[in-house]
Amino acid sequence: MKLVTAIIQPYRLDAVISALELAGSSGVTISEAQGAGRQKGHTEVYRGAEYQVDYVPKLRLEILTTDAQVEAIIGAISGAARSSGGGALGDGKIWMTDVEEVVRVRTGERGEAAI
Repeated sequence: MKLVTAIIQPYRLDAVISALELAGSSGVTISEAQGAGRQKGHTEVYRGAEYQVDYVPKLRLEILTTDAQVEAIIGAISGAARSSGGGALGDGKIWMTDVEEVVRVRTGERGEAAI
């Protein structure tokens, strides 16, 4: 079992969720996040005053999946989260980690049956 974690642009959420459903994902956890990578923030103007925004708003998606579905999930996120025109700085990042055990609280099921 794997935990696939992705950081994406907020405006790409609907496209990513649709792609995950087509890939057979059974669920996703979404959290608001802020961060700075190569994008290094940006400058905004509010009421005529210019100020620096150091941390850019993003969304963090977490998908618990079987080993067999990992590549389909990563492909779905990667394709749907990429900006039109071949991608742009700040489109996001995806990583996966091994999961040793999963327990469904309601039923006590363990392992892949609990996903």
